[in-house]
Amino acid sequence: MVLRDLDELKNLVLSLKKGGKKVVFTNGCFDILHAGHVDYLERAKLLGDFLIVGMNSDESIRKIKGEKRPIVPEDLRARVLTGLRAVDCVFIFNEETPLKVIETIRPDVLVKGADWPIEKIVGREFAKSVERIPFKFDISTTKIVRRIVEVYCSKNSRGTTT
Repeated sequence: MVLRDLDELKNLVLSLKKGGKKVVFTNGCFDILHAGHVDYLERAKLLGDFLIVGMNSDESIRKIKGEKRPIVPEDLRARVLTGLRAVDCVFIFNEETPLKVIETIRPDVLVKGADWPIEKIVGREFAKSVERIPFKFDISTTKIVRRIVEVYCSKNSRGTTT
């Protein structure tokens, strides 16, 4: 399920909590989905009953990472995320951070990567608990893009692009 309306998300979370479900929230750009993302989301899901992934919109990513990003448009990124067994809901937000979303839904568990110091995790004061998940794979969208450029845009010994 993909949502863009914050009131709709809030009502969903209230219903889940009334039913005794533990709601987990995490967020990210998820530009070129890779094994690191999948592992992270699977481990986030284990922390509760219902995993909501806050996904930065195209507009939001451009503000954060510049005009060349995202590589994959938001509707396609959302489609891939919803295809993952661990993900129950994707919420697309336009702001640079998900603070408004976290403040509104007040998840039981807020999840970020272990590379985020606890004091820099946005919205931590609105969650019952905060979990930091260490990365299992040394991979990122930026590293994938660099590798593609290196392999497909480098000049060979004759000075032509391969």
